[in-house]
Amino acid sequence: MAMYFNTNILLLAFFAITGILFSGNNNNMVVGDDCQGDMQGLVAQCALYVQKGMPKMNPSQQCCSVIQKVDMPCVCQHMTAGVEKMIDMDKVIFVAQYCGRAVAPGTTCGSYTVPSPPTIA
Repeated sequence: MAMYFNTNILLLAFFAITGILFSGNNNNMVVGDDCQGDMQGLVAQCALYVQKGMPKMNPSQQCCSVIQKVDMPCVCQHMTAGVEKMIDMDKVIFVAQYCGRAVAPGTTCGSYTVPSPPTIA
């Protein structure tokens, strides 16, 4: 029963994020026409790894394959508050870094600013 419930939550989150990402309403769009990459693949393959309320985990190879082809600065530039309510921005940065597409410290991604790595004394 719990597995069924978790699957339904995941599907609901996936469709909500997809709706916001590809909405015809420009106020909700995350990715503009200028962003390159497979945005539907980004949602389909990576949503599980950036959801709020889910444990932090390493992304799949399929997610990383999509991340490798996405214009991350463009995605960050077009991130909306609606999407930020559903995803954990720390996880977004973690997933991008894990997949070899680290977002530079100080970069603004929606309303989130990528922190500098901790200094080691």
